[in-house]
Amino acid sequence: MTQPSLPQHIAVIMDGNGRWAKSRFLPRIMGHKTGVKRVKELVRYTSDLGIKVLTLYAFSTENWRRPSDEVSFLMKLMHSALRKEMAELHRERVQFKVIGDVSVLNPELQKILAEAQTLMCANQGLKLRVAINYGARAEIMQAVKLLLKQVLSEHLNPDVIDEHSLSRFLYTHDVPDPDLLIRTGGESRISNFLLWQLAYAELYFVDTLFPDFKVTELDKALQWFRTRERRFGMISEQVK
Repeated sequence: MTQPSLPQHIAVIMDGNGRWAKSRFLPRIMGHKTGVKRVKELVRYTSDLGIKVLTLYAFSTENWRRPSDEVSFLMKLMHSALRKEMAELHRERVQFKVIGDVSVLNPELQKILAEAQTLMCANQGLKLRVAINYGARAEIMQAVKLLLKQVLSEHLNPDVIDEHSLSRFLYTHDVPDPDLLIRTGGESRISNFLLWQLAYAELYFVDTLFPDFKVTELDKALQWFRTRERRFGMISEQVK
């Protein structure tokens, strides 16, 4: 039996900011502001633990359906948070990268995202991936189209195409697949997040709303992860 100590790659669906604020009779934006504090703590803590990759689901392709004032606030919040934290992330050797279609974001946000990625591209510490305007089905469709273009342009035999061929065109081609997915907020679904990459991830769903998901809650998730038997389709005797 293989019982891992720590995951190499943790992915987090950060759910519950709005409900956290509503339960305290606060505007929803206060939940998002508090959520930013949790993000900062998680990044620092996972980096200190030696986790190699942390992927955060910040804004999905479906989130555009939210009220326009909330969407506008979220975009401004992402801009201001990154502007404020970029230098510190760089000092801590974090490698920052956005996954998703950023072409539709406002120019100011695109600019700061590009600046942050350029500044931190060579860092050798925690690989922080932030999914903004991300949808897994769109990602897979884009990868299929790019792979098809390669097949046609290079006259490749379709029989040589394998999982690795497609994976090279995904946003996450440069990091291992997640070992652990955490979703806060009490929902038990993955909401169009990393559908390809989560094939063998351990899925941890917790009722805690994201603004309350402090490092002690992450420790609980990691302790749970240590109890898992990761067989990858084999049986226990094969993975001893």
